[in-house]
Amino acid sequence: MPLDYPIHERTLDNGLRVVVSPDSSVPVVTVNLWVNVGSRHESPGRTGFAHLFEHLMFQGSRNVAGGEHFTRLMAEGGRLNATTWFDRTNYFETVPKGAYELALWMEADRHGFLLDAVTQANLDNQRDVVKEEKRQRYDNVPYGKALIEVYAAVFPPEHPYHHPTIGSMEDLDAASLEDVHAFYRRFYGPNTTVLTLVGDLTAEEGFAAAERYFGSLPASAEPPRTALPQLPPIEGPVRVDRPGNVPNDRLHLAFRLPVANTTEFFAASLAVDVLGGLTTSRLVQRLVRREQAANSVQAHAMGFVDGVSLGFVVIDVAEGHDPDALERAVLEELEGLAQEGPTEVELESALAQSERGWLSALASQEERADLISQHALLHGDPHLVNTYLDRLRSVTARQVQDAAARWLRPSSRVVVAHLVDRQEDAA
Repeated sequence: MPLDYPIHERTLDNGLRVVVSPDSSVPVVTVNLWVNVGSRHESPGRTGFAHLFEHLMFQGSRNVAGGEHFTRLMAEGGRLNATTWFDRTNYFETVPKGAYELALWMEADRHGFLLDAVTQANLDNQRDVVKEEKRQRYDNVPYGKALIEVYAAVFPPEHPYHHPTIGSMEDLDAASLEDVHAFYRRFYGPNTTVLTLVGDLTAEEGFAAAERYFGSLPASAEPPRTALPQLPPIEGPVRVDRPGNVPNDRLHLAFRLPVANTTEFFAASLAVDVLGGLTTSRLVQRLVRREQAANSVQAHAMGFVDGVSLGFVVIDVAEGHDPDALERAVLEELEGLAQEGPTEVELESALAQSERGWLSALASQEERADLISQHALLHGDPHLVNTYLDRLRSVTARQVQDAAARWLRPSSRVVVAHLVDRQEDAA
C-alpha cells in the first residue's frame, strides 16, 4: 500500500510552485523552499556562486536587516538554516504556527529583494566566511579533499558536476559585485522555486499565505535549461594517488551511475548497498569481519539530475595491510555481483534498510517537507514521497544484477587513494 501523506499543489501566476501537506499533530509549521540553482548552474571561472548566495541570503534584504532572519525567527522559538548542493539550494525554517506568516514574509523579501543588501561590504565579508569554511571543512582535515577529487576524476572537465559546491576561491576573489548580482537575477525567482508548507494549517490557508507574500513577485529568473544527456560509464580505470599526512590509507572507488529517479538508478543504488552499504554487505563481511584488512567499509549512491549520478565505496585500510590487495578484493566482489546478482536475503536486506531510512525521514516534519520540495523541484512530482518505496520494491534481482554489470564494472572505476606518506614517516 502506498503511503498517504496529504499533498496539495498549486502554481501561482508568477510560476511559484506551492505544496501544502497538512499535519496537525503538533502546532508548528515547516516552511521549506528549494530553488533550482546549485553548483551545476555555474559557469567556468564563476564557481562557488550558488553556495555564496546561501550565505548572502542571511545578510539582509530590502526590509530585513542583516542577521535579522535568524534573530527574529529564533525569538519566536523557530529553528532554521540553508544548504547548497549540485542541483539546488534550499532554505528552511520550522516555527510555531503563529509565526509561519512571519517566516513567509521574510522569505519573500529576500527572494524578491535581496540585491538591495548585496553591497560590496557584504560580498567581501561573506567571501571571507566561505574561505574559512573551505579551510575548516576541506583544506585542513585529513581526507578533506577526497570527494572533490572524486568529482573531478569521475566527471569530465566540461561537465557541471566536475567542480565541487564550495567552488574555487580564486573564482570568488575575481567576482565583481555585478557578477554576483547577475547570478542572482538569472537564477533566483518564484518561477524557479518550490515552496512547501508542512504542519498545522489547511491547504487553503497555505495557498492563501503563499499568494499574500509571494504573489506580487515577478517571474524574474531565466527558464531552466534542459538536462544533459546520460553519461556512459567510464571507459577505462582512472587512478589518483594522494600521499600525505593521514591516519591510515583510505580508498575511494567511484563509478558513474544512471540519472536519479529511474528504475536503473534504483537498481544501481541497491547494488551499491549489497556491495558495501549495509553491515551485512559483501565487502563489510569480507574485509572488516573475516579478513580484518579494513577498519571500515561504507558505500553510497548519490542521485543527480543532470545526466549522471555517482556511486562510491570508501575503505579505511587496516594498519599493515596492502591497499592494492583490498582494491583487488573489491574488484572480485564487483565481478561476483555482476555474474550472480544479489541473493534473496541480500536484496531484502537492502530494501529493508532503504524502507527504514525513508520512513524515518518522513516521520520528521522537517525532513518530510524537504523530500516533498526535492521531488517537486527536481522530478516534478511531490507525490513521490508516497510512492517511492513501492517503486523501489518493484526492482528485481535481475535488474540489480544488470545494473551492477553495466555501471559497476571494474574497468569503469575511479580510484582516489589517500595514502600514508611513508617517506614522510621515515624522515
